[in-house]
Amino acid sequence: MPARRTVLRGAALAPVAGIALSACSGGGGGGTPGAPTAPVELGAESEVAKGGATLYREENVVVSRAEDGSLKAFSTICTHAGCAINKLQGTTLICPCHGSEFDAATGEVLQAPATVALKELSVRAKGGRIVAGP
Repeated sequence: MPARRTVLRGAALAPVAGIALSACSGGGGGGTPGAPTAPVELGAESEVAKGGATLYREENVVVSRAEDGSLKAFSTICTHAGCAINKLQGTTLICPCHGSEFDAATGEVLQAPATVALKELSVRAKGGRIVAGP
């Protein structure tokens, strides 16, 4: 029979282990919503400059605009461990969990451990607003 101290120590550590694991589960288990499952209005079309990108953290979407004015959108759920990417430097997305980096204009992996590109989403401008979705 285990000592009382051993049982209590295990019980105290269990919630911490659960929190650490949920941080990498992304898309739903840790309270982090996944990418949009239906079209969602993100913001004003003017928020995304030519050659730039804008991160919409709440919706887990990044939108970039090419020099020709065309828009592209990608899910910001990391393809490595499912974490929500919350940092954009220029047009580089940086995952907080393991440091994977992605190009916001193409969705392609720039730095491992991720090996799969971000999921592309449909995107359009409607009435001066950006709408993205699956």
